[in-house]
Amino acid sequence: MTRVMVIGNAAGGKSTMCKALCRAHSLPYFAIDNIIWRPNWSRVPDEELRERHDALLSQDRWLLDGYGPWFSVLDRIDACDTIVLVDHPFWVHLWWATKRQVKSVFLGRPDGPPGCPMLPVTFRLYKMMWSLHHEMRPRLIEAIYAKSHRLRIIHIKSPKS
Repeated sequence: MTRVMVIGNAAGGKSTMCKALCRAHSLPYFAIDNIIWRPNWSRVPDEELRERHDALLSQDRWLLDGYGPWFSVLDRIDACDTIVLVDHPFWVHLWWATKRQVKSVFLGRPDGPPGCPMLPVTFRLYKMMWSLHHEMRPRLIEAIYAKSHRLRIIHIKSPKS
């Protein structure tokens, strides 16, 4: 395991798991949100994102956590050797996201993009989560399993997995 893609809907426990995986396997950790977002949720242009993303993919060892635009998802699928798909039931993601949003009011969110407060984007987050689960998730699963002949796939379907 040297190039690991961790992907799934928001608030599935990915960041916590990624930090443990990186410690256990001595992998450098990168969160896609931190290369996509500038302060105040201003998104970097696709060209800049592609340059940053390609630079990460060109490294020998990495763990990339997060979704990002579809082109980046496909590029990561092609570049990785292991995919961890965090695929809890939608209500689990929604409940954990709600708890995280409330908690961020008091404690901030140290693993979020710098300068991006969480609470003001709560309803945008919920809308994105709905879209990811109901529209993008089937495409993601299809794209991942189309490469199953060369990938190690770990499909986590429940917090108890």
